[in-house]
Amino acid sequence: MLHINYRYAVLAFLLFSNTLVVLAQNTVQPKYNNSSVYTGIEVGSKGVKMSIIEIGKNAQSTGAFNILKDTSVNTDFISFSDPTFTATLDGLYGLYTKATNEYKIPRKRIFTVISSGVKMQAEKDKKTRNVKALIDSFRLRIGEPERIVEVVDVMQEARLSHLGIVPDKRRFTTFLIDIGSGNTKGGFFPDGMNTENFKLFQLNWGTKSTYNETEKRCDGDMSMPNFSKNLSRVLMNAENADIIYAVNASGAYPLSDNIAVSGGIAWATATLMHPELIDNPVISITFDELVKFNEKLLKNFPALSADFLTSTIKNPEQKMQAMEEIKRVHKVFDQKSLMSGAGLLWKIMRQFESAFETKQFYLVKNGQVGWVSAYVDETISN
Repeated sequence: MLHINYRYAVLAFLLFSNTLVVLAQNTVQPKYNNSSVYTGIEVGSKGVKMSIIEIGKNAQSTGAFNILKDTSVNTDFISFSDPTFTATLDGLYGLYTKATNEYKIPRKRIFTVISSGVKMQAEKDKKTRNVKALIDSFRLRIGEPERIVEVVDVMQEARLSHLGIVPDKRRFTTFLIDIGSGNTKGGFFPDGMNTENFKLFQLNWGTKSTYNETEKRCDGDMSMPNFSKNLSRVLMNAENADIIYAVNASGAYPLSDNIAVSGGIAWATATLMHPELIDNPVISITFDELVKFNEKLLKNFPALSADFLTSTIKNPEQKMQAMEEIKRVHKVFDQKSLMSGAGLLWKIMRQFESAFETKQFYLVKNGQVGWVSAYVDETISN
C-alpha cells in the first residue's frame, strides 16, 4: 500500500503563490529524482483532456509536483451526435496511445474517467447509453476489456478537485468553484480538520451548456447583438432560477474567506485580464475587474488580442510566453464562448460580493489537473 498523501501539498505551491509551474511542451522529462509519473485522461463535456503529472519523493513536505504535459482535444461530446461520438472515441484513443507509446507511461499508471458534467447531461438528455457505448468501444479499441473507466459523480469530482487544488493551510477557509463545460461544481469542508464531510455546490450550467442554450434561443441569428441579448436572458434566468439558490443552499458565504475559481474559463479569464502575470498560476481579481472584463468582451474584443495585450510587456521572454498563451486561449475559446463562460463566472461571483464583508477572489489557471492528483492519491492509497 503506497501512502504518498501529497494531495494536501501537491498544489500548495500553486494556489495563492507566485511559483512557476514547469510545463514541458513537447516531451516528458521528469524533474525530480525517485519520482513517479501518472496520467489522467478525462472525457469532459467539451472534449478529452490529458494531464501527465510527476510526483516527487517528498511531495508532501517539498511540493515536489510537476505538470509534465497538459493537452486536450475538443470534441463536444455532450451534443451526443454520431460525429461527436466518433471524434470523442478517436480523441480518447489517441491520447491514451500517446501516453503509452510516445511518453512511455505504464498502463497501470493511466487513469481514465468520464466527468460529472457528461454524466449529468447524459442523464438529463436520456443518453446514458451513449456513455456506456463510448466506454465499451474504448476498451475494445485498446484491447483492455477490464480497464476501469469510472463515471464520476458531481460530489466525488468536486471533493477531489478541492483536495487537489487547495493547499492544506487554506483547506477550511476556501470555497472552490470549478466551472466546467457542462456544469459547475465545487464546495467546501464545513468541519475543521475533517476532509470527509464535504458540502457540495453544483449547477447544471457550464461554459458550453450556457453557450448551447443561448445558441438555441438565437434561432439561427448568431449575430453579436442577437447573441448578446439572448445570452443576457439565459444568464439572468440561470441566476434567478439556479445560482442564487445554489449559493445560499451551500452555506459557504459566512464560512469561506477565499473564493477560488478553476476550470477552463478561469484560466482564459486570468490570462486575458492579467497577461503581465503570465508566470503566476493563481491570479487575484476583484469583482469590479470582472465586470469590466465582461464589458470588454462584448464592446472591445480586439483589445484582447495577443498583440495588443502584450504591447506593454518589456521582457522579451515574458512577452513571448504571454503571447503564446493568449493565442492558445483564443484557439480554445472564441468571443461568444468567452462571453458565455465569463458571464457565468460574473453571475456566480456576484453572489459573494458584499459591501459589508470582503471576500478574496482567485482564478486558478492550472486547476484542471486537480482531480488527477487527488484521484491518483486516493486510488494508490487503497
